[in-house]
Amino acid sequence: MALFLSEADVKQLLTMDIALAAVEDAHRAHGRGRAIDIARQRTRIPTAALHILQGALLDEGVFGYKAYTTSRSSARFLVHLFDAATGALLAVMEADYLGMMRTGATGGIAAKWLARADAAEVGVFGCGWQAQSQVEALCRVRSIRRIKVYSRSEERCRAFCATMSGRLGVEMLPVACAADAVRGSAIIVTITTATQPIFDGESIEAGTHITAAGANSLIRREVDEKTVLRASRVCVDSRATALRECGDLLPVLEKGRLHEGQLTELGEVVNGIRAGRGSLEDITLFESQGMAIQDLAVAKELLVLARERGIGVELPY
Repeated sequence: MALFLSEADVKQLLTMDIALAAVEDAHRAHGRGRAIDIARQRTRIPTAALHILQGALLDEGVFGYKAYTTSRSSARFLVHLFDAATGALLAVMEADYLGMMRTGATGGIAAKWLARADAAEVGVFGCGWQAQSQVEALCRVRSIRRIKVYSRSEERCRAFCATMSGRLGVEMLPVACAADAVRGSAIIVTITTATQPIFDGESIEAGTHITAAGANSLIRREVDEKTVLRASRVCVDSRATALRECGDLLPVLEKGRLHEGQLTELGEVVNGIRAGRGSLEDITLFESQGMAIQDLAVAKELLVLARERGIGVELPY
């Protein structure tokens, strides 16, 4: 019978180390042609929207989808995992925390392969729910000394820094302006809902890696054209998805200042098919849109752990 895991169950089982390993394996499979990922599809009505990501991990023997709804009142996330051999339902999981952790893990894997090995200072834009996993993942893949955080809400920013500093044992410093977050940072992370670029690309220092994780629709933008054009490597999780909905890249592509062949998929870097960072002076950019296979890889690991530990509820079908 299929297993149901609640948000509480997922939080009990899922660690950042599990998420990092699962996400990296998913991108490795994608880069070798052993994973299928379908770009996000959306159904919009005046009051809400339904979003669906689907795919398959061939060597793991699973396929499935994540469906989530958004409205003014809330967002709800569910992952459905199926057996690839029989089509049988394996699990249904509430996936808000799962999605947050796999998004942060993706940023962490991108930094592992694209950021300088000596990266120790980070600038973060945004201090919401999703920012938590971004900074945790970075601290797992690099020896981070200090994280500077910029947000429009000074009060929320201070609270975020206090909480995450205690959790991670890293200096977390609220800063007063975007320039302060960028200055001296070897890694920059943007995880916002901005509709306009939030810092000047000319201010980025040589050797910086940027992970932009918020502009996953046409109406959103976090980095400007200068940032994109200064990057020696523009990396995406999925080329197909980026070409469909990456608000940071589509204006530059439309102008012909960037073309599809210049986009490198993270799976290609992980497999050594394409180079990541070429030198210490390179500026690298990773645009994170989200892929079904990331969710499915994490869900598969959680299902194994849940069965081992007797966690979850058997579904009557």
